[in-house]
Amino acid sequence: MRPDFDLKEELHKLPKKPGVYIMHDDSDAIIYIGKAKVLHNRVRSYFRSNIGRGPAIDQMVKQIAYFEYIVTDSELEALILENNLIKEHRPKYNTMLVDDKTYPYIKVTTGEDYPRILFSRSRKKDKARYFGPFTSAQAVRDTIELLNKMYGLRDCRLVLPRDVDKQRPCLNYYMKRCTGPCMSGAVTKEEYAKRVDLAIEFLSGHYDIVIDDLTAKMNAASEALNFEEAIHYRDLLNSVKQVAQRQKMSEGAGEDKDIIGIAKDEENSDADAVVQVFFIRDGRLIGREHFYMNHVGGKTTAEILSEFMHQFYSGTPFIPKTIMLPEDIEDRELLEQYLGIRREGKVSIVVPVKGQKEKLVELAKENAALILSKDKERLKREEGRTIGAVKELEGILHLSGIERMESYDISNISGFANVGSMVVYEKGKPKRSDYRKFRIQSVSGPDDYACMKEVLTRRFRHGLEEKKERQEKGLDEELGSFTKFPDLILMDGGRGQVNICLSVLHDLGLSIPVAGMVKDDHHRTRGLYYNNVELPIDTHSEGFKLITRVQDETHRFAIEYHRSLRSKAQVHSRLDEIPGIGETRKKALMRSFASIDDIAAADVDKLASVPEIPQDVAQNIFDYFHPKDGENEPESGN
Repeated sequence: MRPDFDLKEELHKLPKKPGVYIMHDDSDAIIYIGKAKVLHNRVRSYFRSNIGRGPAIDQMVKQIAYFEYIVTDSELEALILENNLIKEHRPKYNTMLVDDKTYPYIKVTTGEDYPRILFSRSRKKDKARYFGPFTSAQAVRDTIELLNKMYGLRDCRLVLPRDVDKQRPCLNYYMKRCTGPCMSGAVTKEEYAKRVDLAIEFLSGHYDIVIDDLTAKMNAASEALNFEEAIHYRDLLNSVKQVAQRQKMSEGAGEDKDIIGIAKDEENSDADAVVQVFFIRDGRLIGREHFYMNHVGGKTTAEILSEFMHQFYSGTPFIPKTIMLPEDIEDRELLEQYLGIRREGKVSIVVPVKGQKEKLVELAKENAALILSKDKERLKREEGRTIGAVKELEGILHLSGIERMESYDISNISGFANVGSMVVYEKGKPKRSDYRKFRIQSVSGPDDYACMKEVLTRRFRHGLEEKKERQEKGLDEELGSFTKFPDLILMDGGRGQVNICLSVLHDLGLSIPVAGMVKDDHHRTRGLYYNNVELPIDTHSEGFKLITRVQDETHRFAIEYHRSLRSKAQVHSRLDEIPGIGETRKKALMRSFASIDDIAAADVDKLASVPEIPQDVAQNIFDYFHPKDGENEPESGN
């Protein structure tokens, strides 16, 4: 606990009211957010011993430095506030919905005189009609394109009829993809409205009407020997049938419901859970989606389902009338009340026990279990590439407990813009948040050894100073940006680079294993240099592949930084050296004059004629290019 936080006193002060509690660690980061029907009871429960709350919560409680709380008028308000705070802060120990999507809608702008069919990520309270939400953005775009093609609907932003005949029709009109409502006499408002109605029939799932209409038009064109038009209608007809085929699974006429299944790895309490959702709209299955819930250790499937529903339905713009679950959840009535407010209508959360509905829930569970099973196989392969590869390195180097590896590289061109890179791998995976860039300060020429010595000295000296500072403040050392030292350092090179690193560590009083990634004559990794011996590695092993990935990533990161510095240096202009000239004025000058030489030849009045250039800045420009006696001439070149 934080020294200035009296736990016993603060627990005593807790009100017997509903609200939200917020747990902080010693760096003030929020690590957990929860809601409570009675704050006094709920928060105190965390600090009791032997209550079987699980290892994840025990670990969280150890990190609590202090807590705060917000009192609400009701448990419902606490639920809403908790959802908002979790979304904003994404605390470390909350069970989190990993895949936070916004689902697309098809919007028909029926409030316009000449409606359009648009892609929309939100459902607003306007005069438009919305269809969806759909799970596939590409399917939505394909459907919109199909409808515009079938019925010649516009996709422009013109305000009609105000903008009729104000400009030439677009290419869609000439390609016969639009009936041209922007032109007088091209299509009447009534005829256009009939086309929009047919599109709405299609979106409402009445495919038979559309199929019959296209079939009649195809046959008529064929009988008239207009085979090009007949082929056009045939292609449209095939597209419609494909869309209709996707909707063949239906359950209950005209109903909107979500069917939810869940699978959790019971053998591994640290694994994620998978939640599968079937979306049924207007009685048709429009899609399915799976979501990952992390930090589920020690939680029941009912608790995970509850967390999922809180987070998912607080973010999605559409709430169905019915949500079907595989098992009941503790706060079902509270959640029904909350979702009913969001939907502006009654929402029922049900657990079907027999019939077609129960089969659909079971199908969702089976899908979730299938995804989880595939993920376990993928994770097993991934573990071989990462943790397994690290174990191989431990065997080669006769080390143990390697978790964090750091690799360093220097990049320059003939000594220009010397830079260093630090790349971090933890458990065999890149940890990009810990990557660091160094712009070399003490070396001006192409001396890689001197550059590397500076980079390593700065990195570890900074880490030691930060550790000491955090110790003095009583803070956790491991939470500092540079305080976590590696278990193994990998240098991009052989003996020379390794010895530079060892000398820096010796001077700073540190003992960390250092190995060099040795390359052959073709610049390919061939082995490791460690303890004055080059150790060969099986080039087909996962350990070798990991070393190659680390080396390639270190090169990439260093070169990328060096390239960005070169780009900045190349766009530097002589105008940047003139007082009063920034990006806006520089661009204005380059628009008004053909070249730097023309700017240099201009007098003060001509320079001041550029609207963005005031008189005093014009004088500065003139003085820069026409120095008085004794002043240095500006260097030539741009």
